[in-house]
Amino acid sequence: MMSLSSSAQRVQDALTNLGLTLQVVELPASTRSAAEAAEAIGCSAGQIAKSLIFKTKGSGKPILVIASGVNRVDEKKISALLGEKITKSDADYVRQHTGFVIGGVPPVGHTERIITYIDVDLLEYDEIWAAAGTPNAVFRLESDDLVSATGGQVVSVKK
Repeated sequence: MMSLSSSAQRVQDALTNLGLTLQVVELPASTRSAAEAAEAIGCSAGQIAKSLIFKTKGSGKPILVIASGVNRVDEKKISALLGEKITKSDADYVRQHTGFVIGGVPPVGHTERIITYIDVDLLEYDEIWAAAGTPNAVFRLESDDLVSATGGQVVSVKK
């Protein structure tokens, strides 16, 4: 088996430490966007669990929203759940709080614990795919695995 890049290996180690027997794979094609990932994997864009990092406006805390690849996140819904407004975060903020680059942020293995919300629409699929640390690394999992591994709250996130 080929060795993984260091970022992808960190995700593999996090999955293993969570007791999950899931396998990170690095693909030759980019999986940076949900559409690219779906094409590279051969699944629907809805099966892509995209990890988006937002920042609370007041306290500056990171918020992870794991959304179905076909959905746009309604920031007002997330703000209402938190009781604090959120804003999009930049690449430096994402790397600082997760340890990963935008386009490769996984649902697990971050450098700190992050409040997490999971798109209820992801639960419709038997099989979903998530980024694994780099813009071309992914892993396959079931929605139950996603919920248990992240401790995320399942909510409606789409606009």
